[in-house]
Amino acid sequence: MLVLLHFYKLGYSPFALAFLFLLYEAAGVLANLIGGWLATRYGITRMLTVGLITQIIGFTLLSMLDPAWTAAMSVAWVVLAQGICGVAKDLTKTASKSAIKVTASQAKEQGSSQLFKWVAWFTGSKNAMKGVGFFLGGLLLESLGFQASLWCMAGLLALVLIGVISSLPAMMGKSKASKSAKELFAKNAGINALAAARVVLFGARDVWFVVGVPVFLYSQGWTFTMVGGFLAAWTIGYGLVQALAPQLVRRSADGLSAEVPAARLWSALLALVPLGIAAAVYLQVPNLEWVVVGGLGLFGFAFAVNSSVHSYLILAYAGSEKAAEDVGFYYAANALGRFMGTLMSGLLYQWGGLLYALTGSAVMLVICWMLTLLLPVRKQVDALAKNERLNHG
Repeated sequence: MLVLLHFYKLGYSPFALAFLFLLYEAAGVLANLIGGWLATRYGITRMLTVGLITQIIGFTLLSMLDPAWTAAMSVAWVVLAQGICGVAKDLTKTASKSAIKVTASQAKEQGSSQLFKWVAWFTGSKNAMKGVGFFLGGLLLESLGFQASLWCMAGLLALVLIGVISSLPAMMGKSKASKSAKELFAKNAGINALAAARVVLFGARDVWFVVGVPVFLYSQGWTFTMVGGFLAAWTIGYGLVQALAPQLVRRSADGLSAEVPAARLWSALLALVPLGIAAAVYLQVPNLEWVVVGGLGLFGFAFAVNSSVHSYLILAYAGSEKAAEDVGFYYAANALGRFMGTLMSGLLYQWGGLLYALTGSAVMLVICWMLTLLLPVRKQVDALAKNERLNHG
């Protein structure tokens, strides 16, 4: 948020603002794919270790930023350091989500209900902490300064790293990895459809959230603190709704017959929100910024439920033997959606303001709903895993 608003104040166009984040998002696609494959081949614990070490390296590089450098050199250095941190984040996230699948299959309390609950709490707490990070970042910056704050965070991550190495089984989640790109990408129908839906779902969020909303609110007279505070509160609320999603979605014994229709319903409901806000923008209703704020609240609620259901379904469809690969493939689609949404956010806002960005979001969500119609309501993973064991046995 600091980078976005700072460069907007310097006069950068919306497309140029979006371009600042494209490398970060593009790196996430590859990091998730490779991370899932490596976690399957070398174990989840090793990938968590690699992710944490990479994050510490990224923070250290960022702390070396020299105020005496030219603007171009400073921007290039920050983008590089953020890119490294982004890769680290995706490696860690893929390994962590995969660990839930492995652990749930070994838990005494088994079944789709337990898995959904764990996924929802993990995803919700992760996103709530993003919002808390807005406030902690400002507090650390004010109390410790830029460089000391980064060193502090690197030190805390080092403690987490020690905990991971000392407490987790070294070979957790290790299995026979795919031998070819075709095998890696040729997932079952459920994973393929869900990954495609995930691309447009997150594209629909970022197409107006990354550039459109902050720039629009700032143009309405909001201060940087107001914009950042609102988006922080939105992110925390979004995470809390994700954690509560199992209470909002009826669950079935087989883990799919009720959850897949829920994915379709919530996708359809979500598509209506940007359409309604776009109509308000087109008609220039009074107090438009508050209409947008209220609409963003509704969008966040429906989006959080959608995201939580999708995060559960990928683990429900995934085979336990290659869960890390399946999760990595799915979150690569997630990163691709953020990349597309970030790019289109700058282009559409530059071409037609918030109206175009909201229209683009609605179109993506209609496509998302259509893709959920392809989701199977019966598991195919078990049969595929059995055939795989027979082939390799």
